[in-house]
Amino acid sequence: MTPNRSDAASPLERLTEVWQRFGSFIRSQLTWGRVYRTTSYLKSALWTVPLVAIALELLLSPMIHALDASQRWRLGGLAPAGATALYQTVITLTLSFVVFTFGSLLVAIQVAGGQLTPRIIATTLLRNNVVRYSVGLFVFTLVFAVGALNRQEETVRELVALIVGILGVACIADFLFLIDYAARLLRPVAVVARVGNDGVAMIKSVYPELAEALTPQAAALHAGTPAQSRVVEHRGASEVVLAVDLTTLVALARLRGGMIEFVPQVGDFVAEGAPLFVLYGGAMRIDDRSVRSAVAFGPERTLEQDPMFAFRIIVDIALKALSAAINDPTTAVLALDQVHRLLRVVGRRKLHGEVILDKRGQPRVIFRTPNWEHYLQVACSEIRACGANNLQVARRMRAMLEDLRRTLPEHRHAALETELELLDWAIQTHFSRPEELALARIADSQGLGGSSGATQSPTRS
Repeated sequence: MTPNRSDAASPLERLTEVWQRFGSFIRSQLTWGRVYRTTSYLKSALWTVPLVAIALELLLSPMIHALDASQRWRLGGLAPAGATALYQTVITLTLSFVVFTFGSLLVAIQVAGGQLTPRIIATTLLRNNVVRYSVGLFVFTLVFAVGALNRQEETVRELVALIVGILGVACIADFLFLIDYAARLLRPVAVVARVGNDGVAMIKSVYPELAEALTPQAAALHAGTPAQSRVVEHRGASEVVLAVDLTTLVALARLRGGMIEFVPQVGDFVAEGAPLFVLYGGAMRIDDRSVRSAVAFGPERTLEQDPMFAFRIIVDIALKALSAAINDPTTAVLALDQVHRLLRVVGRRKLHGEVILDKRGQPRVIFRTPNWEHYLQVACSEIRACGANNLQVARRMRAMLEDLRRTLPEHRHAALETELELLDWAIQTHFSRPEELALARIADSQGLGGSSGATQSPTRS
């Protein structure tokens, strides 16, 4: 039997069904993790600002030409041949500036990645707004001048010619500034300072509360978790955890009356099929896609939600400087300056426990974060191993540890004492003469030659 025509869906009903399916598909794709990853990528993409500049020019150019045609101002007194020459000159200049800027940037990325660390490329060079907006100005001027030349008639558009001239002068000034800025940007002290600034901002964002005293965790790991559990594995490309939407996870666990454990840590590489979540109790009823969508993955670590990565970048710069190929201990001291700064900030913050509570004080999410000992070990261990045989590094590290012991809360001192003992042991293995050993044990904020060490003289044993 064939269905009646009355039973068949009407075109409006079919259109509604298609629209609902399309809406469901869009909602399924616009997850928190994907939005976060896209936003993080756009922040480090060099093409976004020039693309916006082109769209802005296409929007403003018709308005400016219409305004010029209606008012018929006499501003510059250019003849048609002069206006044409102006437009062609500006086009040539801006095109040369764009080519030179991108070519120089590629060389700078290779040099900086080889001498410092490749991890500064995405975190420092490509996210630099001065470079991005400079290229945006060049592209805007280029497209605007091309449009002005294309619309050039026997009568000169005075306002358009004036704007092109102003933009051309602005591009020349910006290009000269960009050369000086790029030369300063690639200095080691500028790179480590920029990473330090980003690290301080991220530490204050991730750990907003100050540490007043050493308090026990709200709950121990796995304490009070139900016996029944279910594992959610990672699906998709094997990548690095960039960030986690903790607010959503807490809300999901509270809604189901259970607990959610996030197995890896921000910055960890997660392979396909590896455990991503462990759901306890009522949380076992949560859909896998709901918890997976609360995690953002990417090809490499970023500073967002990952303060430890700032330490990692600066330590890598110090290790590269201490390598036999470069042998630049002064750059390692500059890196220790920023490590000192970051440790002082993180040592004064209240670091998260591994259990996150909801508003009622119930444990809902197990989320691992680095503790004070982890930060201190990353900051000191490798630099001490590679640089304890250098007077500058040994003296600067001692000055850092002693200053942190004086200024940080008492519950941070035990780990600092351990690092000082390890530094003493490392120095003794590298310096056999008593004079050198005494000199290496002096705390000096400049590494060698600072006033903190000048008032002391090496003792003989």
